[in-house]
Amino acid sequence: MAAGVAAWLPFARAAAIGWMPVASTPMPVPPQDKRKAQDGLIILNVSGTKFQTWRTTLERYPDTLLGSTERDFFFHEETNEYFFDRDPDIFRHILNFYRTGKLHYPRQECISAYDEELAFFGIIPEIIGDCCYEEYKDRRRENAERLQDDEEMDMSNDVTPVNLTFREYLWRAFENPHTSTLALVFYYVTGFFIAISVMANVVETVPCGTLPNRSKEVSCGDRYALAFFCLDTACVMIFTVEYLLRLIAAPSRYKFMKSVMSVIDVVAIMPYYIGLVMTDNDQVSGAFVTLRVFRVFRIFKFSRHSAGLRILGYTLKSCASELGFLLFSLTMAIIIFATVMFYAEKGSTASKFTSIPAAFWYTIVTMTTLGYGDMVPKTIVGKVFGSICSLSGVLVIALPVPVIVSNFSRIYHQSQRAEKRRAQRASKEAGQALVGKAASPPFESQHHHLLHCLEKTTHETLKGGRGQVVQHETILLLVVWDKVNEGFTLCRMQCTCLHQTSRVVHH
Repeated sequence: MAAGVAAWLPFARAAAIGWMPVASTPMPVPPQDKRKAQDGLIILNVSGTKFQTWRTTLERYPDTLLGSTERDFFFHEETNEYFFDRDPDIFRHILNFYRTGKLHYPRQECISAYDEELAFFGIIPEIIGDCCYEEYKDRRRENAERLQDDEEMDMSNDVTPVNLTFREYLWRAFENPHTSTLALVFYYVTGFFIAISVMANVVETVPCGTLPNRSKEVSCGDRYALAFFCLDTACVMIFTVEYLLRLIAAPSRYKFMKSVMSVIDVVAIMPYYIGLVMTDNDQVSGAFVTLRVFRVFRIFKFSRHSAGLRILGYTLKSCASELGFLLFSLTMAIIIFATVMFYAEKGSTASKFTSIPAAFWYTIVTMTTLGYGDMVPKTIVGKVFGSICSLSGVLVIALPVPVIVSNFSRIYHQSQRAEKRRAQRASKEAGQALVGKAASPPFESQHHHLLHCLEKTTHETLKGGRGQVVQHETILLLVVWDKVNEGFTLCRMQCTCLHQTSRVVHH
């Protein structure tokens, strides 16, 4: 008995000092906070999909639409909810931003639609998290480039405008050879002569045996000098005519003359004309004979005929910063390792590292992993630093390569999408033109036919003398252009008017 009472003593003491309630009645209800109604749940109806969140969650960002009083304009009193006619899938990510404070980019959503939703709710895209920001910027840049390509394609549409001057027509034919058959023929003719010129420049250096009374073997260019001269003359004439026509038809001759392709055209044809005006003096001939090497620049004229070369040029242009970083890093490494190799091999008697500029050649061929073997280190220190130079070259060159490859892939896919859109638009326009010719009569005949129907269907009835009310019935025909069926649609409307003989009483 005493043991049982002792067991309950701690609970009695706890009840006495207030640790445990001793009253059997329930505790009173705590007073409700007046702010509870303001901090309650609110319902956001986004195109039929309902979301619930705390009011304080939205008010954490008062500069946005949902966090400010501007959301009251979208409040629907009958349903006691906020209605937004927006995309509910993207809104999930926007509401998650209010909850967590981190904005993410959904990879499966369209970048344009995502930007529109952010702009509508007043959220700046610069606060996107680091995990999604790079991909968001890449998608946004690709979309901007696609829109720019669409604008350029709209400006250079294949449908020839009606009021084109001869100069505009000529420039359009050069820039887009598929606009006419004559432009396409000239396009292929110039491409053929470019190939012939490049091949002739290579073949004329091939040995073609010996001439009579000569023991030394001569090249094909010297043996068949007249034939190669005539072929070169024909090619240069074609290139000159093309350049002059482009210069005449260019919208801005100054911009055309300073463009890269214009400079290539001039450099490709100038050696021929300089060779014509040269004298037979050996010194003068020797000074200008090196100009023949510039004929190799004719191969760059293929960039007008090859989409792959244009993509490569755009890639190099877009990777200018990466290529500059590569050249700068290689230059620093070459200077450092050339200096180290010179002082490491200075004590060797058989060393070919006579100076630091002479060691440049070794560091260049070593860092680019060529290794001709004409210059090799002899000392142990030189071999150690030569190995480090080789490994450093691999690392320095390999760093910017993924960036260049990704840019090339991006520009290539962008070009493919542009070609696909251009082909789809051309086929659509061709189909519309074919349907229009087959189904729709000329506009003039439809116009006269509608006027004739309007005269026949208009009916007027006038009864009564002066001061009496008369009835005026008119059947109106409204001519509406139907975009779907590509034709005119007649809408019949009957109007009844009450007139007085001197003035209108009711209309």
